[in-house]
Amino acid sequence: MTVATDRARLLALAVPAALLGGAYISQYGFGLYPCEMCWWQRYPHFAALILAGLAFVRPSRVLVGLAALALLTSGLIGAFHAGVEYGWWEGLTACSTDLAVGSGSALDAIMNAPIVRCDVAPWSLFGISLAGYNFLISTAAALTIFALLRRSGDQA
Repeated sequence: MTVATDRARLLALAVPAALLGGAYISQYGFGLYPCEMCWWQRYPHFAALILAGLAFVRPSRVLVGLAALALLTSGLIGAFHAGVEYGWWEGLTACSTDLAVGSGSALDAIMNAPIVRCDVAPWSLFGISLAGYNFLISTAAALTIFALLRRSGDQA
């Protein structure tokens, strides 16, 4: 594998790992519970991690490219979610919440569950929500990976 392919493979592993790590730190460390669309953005990151991990076990430009495609998918979902948060368009789903029924009754669990709205950004920095940052970072990483793979293909 070329240096460009190695960099693409490393980026395909590092970006979803960092973004998922940040998502879980914000969820469990700071109480920013994910809405349904937030979960939609996480699923392609899990796929990208698996594909990039497999590319380290068995080096393959195809696996790295599929990981980049998964990153791009998450970024596009993030763009849609950010548009919903900014009120540019309406979301596809009702807001959801995590429901954990422990030793108490189901009704108590429902009544005490946090309400997580998909159309309200729970946090933003410089006017950009977490979904917006996911769009920016995931899309930029995917495009960079595609460019690195193309460069490594030209050198082969």
